Amino acid sequence: MGSMRRDEGGWPWLTAGSVALSLLMVLALLALLATRGLAHFWPAEVERVTLIDGDQLAGQRVRTLAPPGGEASAPEVLYRTGNRDLDGQAWRWVSAAEIASRSTPQELLMLQRQRWGEFFGRLVALREAGDTLGIRDEALWQELQTRLARVDDLRQRRDRVQSEEIEPLLRRLANESSVGPDTREALIARLGEARRRLEGIRAALERDTLIVESVDGRRLEQPLGEVLAAWRPNALSPVAKLEHWGHRVWAFLSEGPRAANAGGGVWPAIFGTVLMVLLMSLLVTPFGVLAAVYLNEVARQGPLTRLVRIAVRNLAGVPSIVYGVFGLGVFVYGIGGSLDQWFFSERLPSPTFGTGGLLWASLTLALLTLPVVIVATEEGLARIPDHQREAALALGATRYEMLRRVVLPMATPAMLTGVILAVARAAGEVAPLMLVGVAKLATQVPVDGEFPFVHLESKFMHLGYHLYNIGFQSSDMERALPLVYATALLLVVVIVVLNLTAIFLRHHLRVRHRALVP
Repeated sequence: MGSMRRDEGGWPWLTAGSVALSLLMVLALLALLATRGLAHFWPAEVERVTLIDGDQLAGQRVRTLAPPGGEASAPEVLYRTGNRDLDGQAWRWVSAAEIASRSTPQELLMLQRQRWGEFFGRLVALREAGDTLGIRDEALWQELQTRLARVDDLRQRRDRVQSEEIEPLLRRLANESSVGPDTREALIARLGEARRRLEGIRAALERDTLIVESVDGRRLEQPLGEVLAAWRPNALSPVAKLEHWGHRVWAFLSEGPRAANAGGGVWPAIFGTVLMVLLMSLLVTPFGVLAAVYLNEVARQGPLTRLVRIAVRNLAGVPSIVYGVFGLGVFVYGIGGSLDQWFFSERLPSPTFGTGGLLWASLTLALLTLPVVIVATEEGLARIPDHQREAALALGATRYEMLRRVVLPMATPAMLTGVILAVARAAGEVAPLMLVGVAKLATQVPVDGEFPFVHLESKFMHLGYHLYNIGFQSSDMERALPLVYATALLLVVVIVVLNLTAIFLRHHLRVRHRALVP
């Protein structure tokens, strides 16, 4: 025992075990998110299931539920059957004892649609302007892929006309004070021309019709303009499945949401999260650094200064929803309402800045993370040796020059440490954003080609709130559950990327100035 006490006993093993356990827990969380989230995009096989009573269904097997307590009854199998417009539901539990046979025919297809979700069945025919095309089998499948590419191109043209021509013209016409009579007539003419082109594109989208059939023989006429993609999972090779998986992952990252956030992608949420964090960092860094410099370098050290430090540290523990209420009352209704009265009175009662938006959300989170930046910067300033300051002053530098050229460069890594902690907290906050600007659905990002390019008054999407929305407010939890895992993994990745960027910058500055930093 004496030897163990001299050698510190088992404490090194205990601390090392704690670190290993923490790492294992983090890796287990990431593995769970990755396997459950990324597997959602893999083109799983479509089974045709024949029941004992002769009924047939087609779908993807999701999971098997064993009977509770090891009972003798057969397990239940959950299938994703789609075909909501035919059956009224997209999921079906089937007892394994009722299944007579299973097969995976290669002709079974899966349609991804805008309105009714997925469809599982067989391809029957294609119609163009009411006339059925006289092709079958593989030629019909190739023609379907060609026409889907045409539909996708038309859909992109429609979105460009709507977002780049019609919406800017409507905004200019709504601002009556800056539009003269002649200019207004020209804008109305351009708007009419854009709307006529939009109607032509919509008519082209409605030209083709797809005829499909479920495995039990029911036929469906599906407008091809509402079909997003079609594939035959059972006919795909492993390489083709991997390519298809990569395409769906990219679509998830680059497209906007649809079907009440239960489908589509999360690009507006990614962009909104990153933009909000960057604006928050630009707002909180100068104020946090100046406050820390004043407390450590300028203010006389006494009871009042210690009281301020205690107050700053206590602010770090205030619940985030309190900051949201403060931002709603002061930033949105107070400052934003005053700006509307001064500069946008002609648009009232429709608020411009007097409602939640990107600017107020960034300011609220800057206020939320301000104590973190102050504490980290002040600790970095306290670790700079006094002889560095004394040497600068002895060489004739003023106090301002000493702070600007000696102290602040050496404390920059500590400032970035505070920014890293602020980013990690702000990127995952949801409660205050629900009050000051986040939107459930915003198909457009708050940046475009129209002055001032970054629209700080616009509402935006956030990955954290998007995760909350699809996880707790979705009407189809089975469909939303894989997206919850995928969005959670994406949120972790975004936070890690933002933090790594600041960490690499901090390391560069630390090597450059070789200061004692936290």
